[in-house]
Amino acid sequence: MTAFVNHLGFEFRSGLKSATSMLMFYLFPIGFYALMGLVMVEINPDFAELLIPSMVLVTLMAGTLLGLPAQFVEAREAGIYRSFKVNGVPATSIVAIPVVASAFHGVIGSAFIASTAGAFFGAVVPVDWMAFSLLTVLSAFVFGALAALIGVVSTSGRATVLWSQLVFLPSMLIGGLMLDLELIPEGMRWFSKLLPTTYAMQAYRGLAFDSSTVIDGPMSAGVLAAGGGLAAGLAVALFSWDRKNATQRFHPAWAVVAILPYLAGAFLT
Repeated sequence: MTAFVNHLGFEFRSGLKSATSMLMFYLFPIGFYALMGLVMVEINPDFAELLIPSMVLVTLMAGTLLGLPAQFVEAREAGIYRSFKVNGVPATSIVAIPVVASAFHGVIGSAFIASTAGAFFGAVVPVDWMAFSLLTVLSAFVFGALAALIGVVSTSGRATVLWSQLVFLPSMLIGGLMLDLELIPEGMRWFSKLLPTTYAMQAYRGLAFDSSTVIDGPMSAGVLAAGGGLAAGLAVALFSWDRKNATQRFHPAWAVVAILPYLAGAFLT
């Protein structure tokens, strides 16, 4: 346990020292938050209801999906994981530590947004701060686990960008961040239910903001938790110690199983 905590502390401090990590964890999401607060709320006053949860999710996605997968590929290519294996570090810890460290950074950025949006931009603040905090931690875990899965199965840095953007861009467009799910065209709404952000936004609105939702709040949180747990388990199961994948236990194609909770949610709602 001491080794895990020490490694986690090192990973967290490394994020603070890395220019790329600081950009993804803090500068980009907070700058985007300021832009949305200044522009979108003026253009569409109803966006004040979405500002806090949507910008929190952008913060969490930027720090995980856009920054974390490449770290797995780079460490594997550099042979770092082989040295960890020699020293008896389990694969579970190797996957978990970057996810937890990124979650810490994401929660810090989210706390800044949640505590300032009401005063700066007149955003609607949560009714239930405990539910909001728990959902933020859950969302950080979900996106961190998904980012780890992408990093584990990707064969190169370019592949991580492709898979990450395959989640990030649709989430921004039809994942309920810029428009409430009710306003998304019916033909696209089913596809939006395949995205974690859709369930995160519905859970926030139903449980933390006491607003009306298209998908039941507790059910949304359940789908989100199932998706995160499955992605984390797959990331550990598909983890390989080196680029030759000599010790890989399952084919990387099994990663597609991570979509099953969201697929079930799309059919059930």
